[in-house]
Amino acid sequence: MTLRFAAARIAAASPLARALSRRRPGVAANDNGTETNDHLLHAALRHFAQHGLGAARDAHKRAEQAFFAGDRESYQWWLGVCRTLDKRLAARLEHKAATCNGPLL
Repeated sequence: MTLRFAAARIAAASPLARALSRRRPGVAANDNGTETNDHLLHAALRHFAQHGLGAARDAHKRAEQAFFAGDRESYQWWLGVCRTLDKRLAARLEHKAATCNGPLL
């Protein structure tokens, strides 16, 4: 009768252990794209802390008021805050501003 040597398997490298192990989490993705303005981000977060879930609507309202008042600098600021909080709402405001014959155009 012949004896054969079988080396011990490493339990951690077995196919079953690999299938049942948890994978390490990947790198977090920034869903805001590559545009980052820390000052604007902090302002948007402060605005969100003050107004809660209605912060984007409030920033939208303030940007709209600044637009029709002819204050381009305030309009751009509040549009940036609105864009940081809700891109779709900001896009609608930009579209509205582009099609309107307001004082800034």
